Amino acid sequence: MATAEQNECASAPQKTRSAGLAHSPVLALASLSLATLLSSLGTSIASVGLPSLMQAFGAPFQSVQWVVLAYLLAITALIVSAGRLADMVGRRPLLLGGIALFTLASVLCGLAPTLWLLIAARAVQGLGAALMMALTLAFVAETVTKERTGSAMGLLGAMSAIGTTLGPSLGGLLIAGFGWRAIFLVNVPLGLLTFALASLALPARDKTAEAAQNSFDAIGTVLLALTLAAYALAMTLGRGHFGALNIGLLVAAGIGVVLFGVAQTKAKSPLIRLARLYDIRLSASLAANLVVATVMMATLVVAPFYLSRGLGLNAAMVGVVLSTGPLVSALSALIAGRLTDRFGTNRMMIAGLFGLVNGTLLLSLAATKLGIVSYIVPIAVTCFGYALFQTSNNAAVMSGVAAGERGVVSGLLNLSRNLGLITGASLMGAIFAAASTGERQSQDMLTSAAAAHGMQVTFQTATVLAVAALLLALLSTRAGGRLSVRQQPS
Repeated sequence: MATAEQNECASAPQKTRSAGLAHSPVLALASLSLATLLSSLGTSIASVGLPSLMQAFGAPFQSVQWVVLAYLLAITALIVSAGRLADMVGRRPLLLGGIALFTLASVLCGLAPTLWLLIAARAVQGLGAALMMALTLAFVAETVTKERTGSAMGLLGAMSAIGTTLGPSLGGLLIAGFGWRAIFLVNVPLGLLTFALASLALPARDKTAEAAQNSFDAIGTVLLALTLAAYALAMTLGRGHFGALNIGLLVAAGIGVVLFGVAQTKAKSPLIRLARLYDIRLSASLAANLVVATVMMATLVVAPFYLSRGLGLNAAMVGVVLSTGPLVSALSALIAGRLTDRFGTNRMMIAGLFGLVNGTLLLSLAATKLGIVSYIVPIAVTCFGYALFQTSNNAAVMSGVAAGERGVVSGLLNLSRNLGLITGASLMGAIFAAASTGERQSQDMLTSAAAAHGMQVTFQTATVLAVAALLLALLSTRAGGRLSVRQQPS
């Protein structure tokens, strides 16, 4: 008997340590951060490998680009459905499933013997990424206190920016040293680490009574996925040049929106409760998120042409200068989280968008005679404003959502950003091409003056859009202060 008591006493400290470790907010945030890093890295690291894939498979660019498109389309089409499913069956098992699926698909990508099997594996990888992206934001409310929500959102934003920044450079090194397969296989050890941390640290929550009684809206899921896929394809095919196919896809997307709306009004357990979108605070925040993402895409689409043609920088210097924006975003996101916790989401949303307006305005005044400074200073202002808005807006939206809807609202938040990026890639590219045409010496020769003029016109448009996002944020904050972290009850 004494021995049993001694054994029990001896094991008590170990049980306490295990329990404390399993419920550690630090480990939970670490796992969510790694999941965010994996999903963003999956996008950026593949882009740098396209030339190698063209050579390896002897395929044209039009075929190889589907390695990137399949991943983005899977995320865009399925992210809302992933969030809704998680609200019903539990977020922890689906997030773990998403990490496992992403990791397994990374293995399949790295071992793919043909291009089309690689593309299929990338679509599966995108499904895993959709689960991770939809659920990392939703999990924040269950891992940190409301007073720390802003800091947690800032950390996730920083990890997303780091993944975007790290992808091209890491991918280039891996391809140079080990070949193209390494850019996918590198995800495997990171995925295993993320899965282990998430299994240990993420809290398990019982389904809400409402969620347990609901059935999954299969019809709504299919309609939304097809609609979003049609829109995404319309914006990406043709590389900014609209033709009959693009117009047909846009028409199909419009019809899909109507059919989806009708289906949601008739569904017993709709994928998206349309009444939620009537909430001005939520709909204005989602719209502002979409517009801001559209604006930020201009920095990725237009800036390389301005730096290379307008300023005459070589490829290495273009890469270094382009890394300024993501680096500022990553560092700013951590600061933005603390500012949001201290001053509240509403104030920081407005401040962030004010910075974005000023940054894009400075970019629209870019003068080649000022050299690199004409880009670095405005882009730093722009990216700081973006990080501040993104962090505070995410915290505002997720803090005002009931536990049973966090997954689907997180999915909507990520969806609005993805749609903005897709729209921005097409819209801003088209504006730049049109604005620089009159200044070109020939059809294929982009002069310094043409690049500078295209840059100015594109960011004049971006400034107008940033002002529109600022007005949407003012509408959101004035509609009610419930979205403010500081106004939430402890």
